[in-house]
Amino acid sequence: MVRSVEKSPDATPHGGLRERKKLAVRRALGSAAVRLAVERGVENVTVEDITAEASVSLRTFGNYFSGKYEAICAPGTDRARRIGAELLARPPREPLWAALVNTMLAHYEGADTEWRAGLKLVATAPAIRGEYLKVTAAMQETLAGAIAARTGIDAQQDLYPEILAGTVTVAAQVAVGRWAAADPPVPLRPVLRRALDQLAAASPWGAGRYLTEEEFKALVRPTMFGPNGPLCEPPGSR
Repeated sequence: MVRSVEKSPDATPHGGLRERKKLAVRRALGSAAVRLAVERGVENVTVEDITAEASVSLRTFGNYFSGKYEAICAPGTDRARRIGAELLARPPREPLWAALVNTMLAHYEGADTEWRAGLKLVATAPAIRGEYLKVTAAMQETLAGAIAARTGIDAQQDLYPEILAGTVTVAAQVAVGRWAAADPPVPLRPVLRRALDQLAAASPWGAGRYLTEEEFKALVRPTMFGPNGPLCEPPGSR
């Protein structure tokens, strides 16, 4: 097992030349790992294979990843970390739920063929399940931050950004699992859309009704912090 030193770089190419070079190496290793795993099967790929494919040393590999499973999932993790920025880039007047649905659909639809092949691989290979959970955790974290920023809710006080991010992430995870296991193969978008629509149908406002940010805050704050809420605020706390 190779020791991991650098596991969580910025998923976007900010910073100076040195940071951009480091990000390029990480991406090259992740891409090589996915490509080989898709071609040969996860169990038939070694760290040595990945470094040879990416033309880097074993020592360099150890600066980025703890092992081959982490490298295989790296493109998904890096892409998941960008979804918060994608949500914040949606039109400000777009209702929150509509913005979330459109962000999730674009996030998966905009992926290249190699990333989709890797996604199907990690969704169906039991050996990578632990690393795949890290991908979904990264997505949930960045989505929660973006939901809080978009609604103006303090995520340290209100639970809803994390709850909403968690449910959306799980819906996407279920959809990806169904898509990956489908025989014969099916397109991902309709499966993901159906999962999100069913999540909306289970919400207090119904499948065909999207809350505005104002309605969202009016619904959430009394529920969580009102007199009978689980996080009832003490007098004078606001």
